[in-house]
Order: sequence, then C-alpha cells, then structure tokens
Amino acid sequence: MPKAVRGVLVQCDPSIKSIILKIDSEEHAFVVEDLDDQTLVIKENMLSILKMRLDAALKENIKTPTDDEESD
Repeated sequence: MPKAVRGVLVQCDPSIKSIILKIDSEEHAFVVEDLDDQTLVIKENMLSILKMRLDAALKENIKTPTDDEESD
C-alpha cells in the first residue's frame, strides 16, 4: 500500500534549488519531488533541518570582504 508524505511546496531561485538538491543528494532525506526549475516539494518534518544546512552552505559559498579589500 502506498504511503503519504506531508510536504511543503518550496519556490526558490534556480541557484538555491541546485544547492538544496546537492544537500539532498547526500542522504535523500529532504526532497519529495522536483517539480520544475524553481519548485520543489520538501518533507515537512525535515524543513527546519534543511534550512539550517542551506544557511551553512550559503555562508561557505558567500565571499565576505576582508579588511584589506575594505581599505581599497
């Protein structure tokens, strides 16, 4: 018998979506369905964990100016 999974519809930028899919590819624990270029269905009970992992991934990828760059 099929099981139902509660999901949350998430619409985001294609670049953010690719990061989410990369995070999901490690464990397959977050994404229920990949709908289109900007839309995913995420497991409702995993949304907060995904947000934390996405924030961490974004902090790693975003370059912040160093003190040397600010003085130029």
